[in-house]
Amino acid sequence: MAKRNTGRRGRSRKRRPNPQLARETPPRAEPVARPSVRAARALGELKSAGERPQAPWHPLPLSELLILIGAIGAVVAWLRGVQSNGALLGAAIGAVAIGTIEVTLREHLSGFRSHTFMLAAIPPIVFHSAVVLVVLAVANRAPGWLSVALLPIDVALAVVCFKLLRARYVDARRERTFAGLR
Repeated sequence: MAKRNTGRRGRSRKRRPNPQLARETPPRAEPVARPSVRAARALGELKSAGERPQAPWHPLPLSELLILIGAIGAVVAWLRGVQSNGALLGAAIGAVAIGTIEVTLREHLSGFRSHTFMLAAIPPIVFHSAVVLVVLAVANRAPGWLSVALLPIDVALAVVCFKLLRARYVDARRERTFAGLR
């Protein structure tokens, strides 16, 4: 049996509007296509619900100012030389980190946007850094095996934090979504 439609497209069976009728009758409003439930759920997961939550100090953009000042301090410390301005660079990175963590934590806990992975990575980073700094203060040198030994603890801490933060976000998102439907 030969293929009939190979190489050419078939003629459309859709009726074409009569130009005479189109001029005489006013155009009808086309029905609005509604997305399916599955598409609406997928779209709801991608879109953020409502507006970004306001900070307790709302008129003052404190977090944004911290990020800006930290970025400026980091550039100044880098241009002057990192060796001589280590404290300035550390303070600048700390200011950027505090501002960023505050915004992401506020958005996450209110159910506005999920920052689970980034927030779950913070406690292992702080724990690992604190252990290394304590060992450096005591021994003036950190052994090479220390990071390998701390890795399972870091991973376990990150997994526990991830699960707790994700559950908190899902609850907050559900509350936010249901509050918007009322």
